[in-house]
Amino acid sequence: MIRYRAYAKVNIFLKITGMRGEYHTLSSRFMRVKDLFDTLWFEEKATPEFEIRGSFDCEVHANTIYKAYKHLLAVTRSDKLSSFFESHAVCVDKKIPSFAGLGGGSSDAATFLTMCNEELELGLSLNELAEIASHIGADVPFFVYGYESANVSGIGEVVERFDEPLIDFEVVTPDIQISTPSVYRYYREHLYAPISAEEAARLESTPSRDILAFMSPKEANDLYPSALACYSELSEKEGWFFSGSGSSFFRIK
Repeated sequence: MIRYRAYAKVNIFLKITGMRGEYHTLSSRFMRVKDLFDTLWFEEKATPEFEIRGSFDCEVHANTIYKAYKHLLAVTRSDKLSSFFESHAVCVDKKIPSFAGLGGGSSDAATFLTMCNEELELGLSLNELAEIASHIGADVPFFVYGYESANVSGIGEVVERFDEPLIDFEVVTPDIQISTPSVYRYYREHLYAPISAEEAARLESTPSRDILAFMSPKEANDLYPSALACYSELSEKEGWFFSGSGSSFFRIK
C-alpha cells in the first residue's frame, strides 16, 4: 500500500484582518516544513468499525481524520468508500507534535482526503477536495492544495500559491499544549487590532525571507503576545518566530 506524507507548516506571518461572525479573518503565509511530516497508509483489518492506528491523544470520533471521512462520505455518498473502511484501517506514523501550531491534525485530514480520492478513484477535483476540507478545519484547505508556500486568508478557505524557494527551518516545540480558542479569545478581548487591506496586500506580496529579516516575532504573529499572556510557562526565545497559536518556534537553519 502506498504511503503518503502529511507535512507540517509554519506561519511566516499571521495577522488578523477582522471578524466574520464569531470567526477571526486573517492574512497569513503558510510554508511547508520539508523535514517534518506524518506518514499515512491503509492497512487491512478484521472489524468493521472505523479505525485509526497511531499515537493520538483523542478519541477516534474527535480525530480530524474521522471528521474528514464523515464529510467525504456525506458529499460522495460512495459505497466504495464506506465498504473500504469496513475492511481497512487508517495508519499514521505520527511525528508532528499536537497542539503545536504546525497544522499536524489538519495535514493528516487533508492527506487522508487525497489518499481516498486517489486510491479509491473518487474523481473529485482539487477544488472539490478543498471545499470539503474547509468544513473540517481552517488550515485543511492549504494542505489539500499541496503548495510549498501560500498566502492564506479569509477564515482559511482562500489559498493562493506564493512562488518562492522553500526555506529550511529548525523547529522546536515546548511541552505545552496550547488551546487555540483560548489564544484567539484573549486576542479578541485584550489585543484586537486588525490590519488594513493595504497592509495585508503588502505582506502577501513580500517574500518570506524578507519578512523574517525585517519583522520581529511579535510583529509577525498577532497571536504570539496573546499566547504569552495566556500561558505563563511559555517564554520568548530570542531570534525565533512563533507559529500559529503555538507552542512551536522556528528559525531559518
